[in-house]
Amino acid sequence: MFNKMTLRDIPPEELKGKKVFVRVDFNVPIENGVIQNDKRIRAALPTINYLLDHSAKVILCSHLDRPKGWDPKLSLKPVAERLSRLLEKEVKFIPDCVGEEVKRVVEELQPGEVALLENVRFYPEETKNDPEFARKLAELADIYVNDAFGTAHRKHASTYGITKFVKIAVAGFLLEKEIKYLQRALDNPERPLVLIIGGSKVSGKLEVIENLLKIVDKMLVGGGMAYTFLKAAGYNVGKSLVEEELIETAKRIMEEADQNGVKFYIPVDSNNAEEFSPTAKSRLTTYKEIPNDMMGLDIGPATVELFKEALLDAKTILWNGPMGVFEFEKFRFGTMAVGKIVAEHKEALRIVGGGDSVAAIELLGLEHEVDHVSTGGGAFLQFLAGKELPGVVALTDKSVEN
Repeated sequence: MFNKMTLRDIPPEELKGKKVFVRVDFNVPIENGVIQNDKRIRAALPTINYLLDHSAKVILCSHLDRPKGWDPKLSLKPVAERLSRLLEKEVKFIPDCVGEEVKRVVEELQPGEVALLENVRFYPEETKNDPEFARKLAELADIYVNDAFGTAHRKHASTYGITKFVKIAVAGFLLEKEIKYLQRALDNPERPLVLIIGGSKVSGKLEVIENLLKIVDKMLVGGGMAYTFLKAAGYNVGKSLVEEELIETAKRIMEEADQNGVKFYIPVDSNNAEEFSPTAKSRLTTYKEIPNDMMGLDIGPATVELFKEALLDAKTILWNGPMGVFEFEKFRFGTMAVGKIVAEHKEALRIVGGGDSVAAIELLGLEHEVDHVSTGGGAFLQFLAGKELPGVVALTDKSVEN
């Protein structure tokens, strides 16, 4: 159960004329000042529109990328312009995020107006969770709303520290939605619960695998990490990516899966190449026949069929990570095929999270065919690993106020 206060817990009439500071995640790709994908901006619209409809003064705060000091190329000004078009009203862009001038502009906001602060990470104090910087941000707020699931795993000033200096800190609609979907999948899932996990390295997902091994009924492993498991199972994987130091860990995971009654699937065929290149010649082999001078870069059609069969009776599906080298079109087949299977499996609750998994669903035009596409990468993984998210922990408990 989500035991933190949300925007729904504040009586709408109490929002009127209040300065509502909303931490959003507008970390969108921008090239030459042009936004390439505004999905994260659109995801925040329900919260922003709700506050504007109830005559709040809305102050939006976000980061963009990882700047080293002030960098005009990483300004949020293009985001303010895009958001103005999406809201069909002016979004006042404030070229700083703390200080007397910012406070003055915020104080002059009228009910139903919205402003966007400059990139909060222009200040190194943000990522250091500096208390004085957090206090300065809090001076702009009567109410604090965190609607940035993508940074909820960060203990930063605008996601964590600020909550120490405001009277009330609540979850916005997007953050609430993300947490509720994940809780539904992990706390009391309809079974069978199936995890599809990919990506290049076992080390990057080890905590997720170990935590979910206690919860899931089936685990399907693809991507570069699969070759560490294949080698641990005693097969030759040629020049494929293998984390030698995790061979014993991979063996233990497969043994634990067996002991826990978890069906553990690794690829039965592999699309290989002599070099890591988008133009490399590829050769499909079984998992037992990967040549010594080749590396596996994608799962093959037999593995796709195996995974499809494993998903037939699934009632809950979690998918994180690509099945191959998704950035190379030639080795995108496995990820796209699995994306199609997940999207078409309408009998299950389907949750997709993580950059390339989400990209595959979007590329297929199926993002509206699955139940939930997460806006968070690191936060999604941290939640799956069974860890607390600082940005959620810091919010006001329901029991305190209600």
